[in-house]
Amino acid sequence: MPYLEILKRIGNTPLVKIEPKGLKNINLYVKLEGYNPMGSVKDRAASYMLKKAIDKGEINKDTVIIESSSGNLGIALAAYCRALGLKFYCVVDPHISSINEYIIKTLSTKIIKITKPDENGGYLLNRIRKVHELQEKISNSYWTNQYGNPYNAESYKETLGKEICDELDNVDYIFLGVSSSGTITGVSQKIKEVFPKAKVIAVDVIGSVIFGGIPQKRYIPGIGSSMVPSILKNAKVDEVFMTDELSTIKMCHKLLKDHCIFVGGSSGSVFSAVLEYFSKKKLKFKPTVVAVFADRGERYINTVYNERWCNNFLNTKFKQK
Repeated sequence: MPYLEILKRIGNTPLVKIEPKGLKNINLYVKLEGYNPMGSVKDRAASYMLKKAIDKGEINKDTVIIESSSGNLGIALAAYCRALGLKFYCVVDPHISSINEYIIKTLSTKIIKITKPDENGGYLLNRIRKVHELQEKISNSYWTNQYGNPYNAESYKETLGKEICDELDNVDYIFLGVSSSGTITGVSQKIKEVFPKAKVIAVDVIGSVIFGGIPQKRYIPGIGSSMVPSILKNAKVDEVFMTDELSTIKMCHKLLKDHCIFVGGSSGSVFSAVLEYFSKKKLKFKPTVVAVFADRGERYINTVYNERWCNNFLNTKFKQK
């Protein structure tokens, strides 16, 4: 199958300056990764990891590609595997949105849904166990392993990180949401190479264990994790900022209403972190701040942007307290 033309249009996503109300002490630029062909920052990793593995002889035309994904990487891998003529098995869980599930089912070879929660109350650990089980059963298989594959971080260093450094004369702060951790690992490495004094702020959500938090049920995919990705050990993080899912929802709506920027849940978390971080900070100069927005909002229309879902979310949180 010829490589689909649309999938060659990875990267060079818009870098847009915005001026949030009440926050005039920074120059804020947002990198809109939802403009990648399949709608997220994960296009970069999917394409890069597959091409790298092919070039290295680690996979061939008969290899079954396997990954555990909450949505975006699954969609990206399904598309790029299809374009390259590769079989792709995606392991998901009940938290996947109906939109993401439909796209992955349409483009992939097989989708496997884990329904039993793991010991942390989530599904990630059991998804990984299923990946290992599939690897044992399928002799010619390859786990892209977004949590530990060095090609994942390398993809972001050589693409997204490089783009940001080429587009700006200076970066003082960069805010990135953290989940499987490939993005923050690669981008932080490049940022520190070019702008050594820049501060890298990792944005995580309450309920995630990545930075030592207590595991709790989380409702918005794309940020946080119930395990610590091994790839994170190579990240150059200066500070960690924890936010909550209610703030995530509010900031998604704020971005749409105030700036006409329609983004996914993790972007709301990152925007929330930027606003809170600088709202009380005394600065000697007006720094250049970059926020990476990982995907677009259409796939969250039944959750973050759905009034009934938001009301159920609030009622559930209230009952828990």
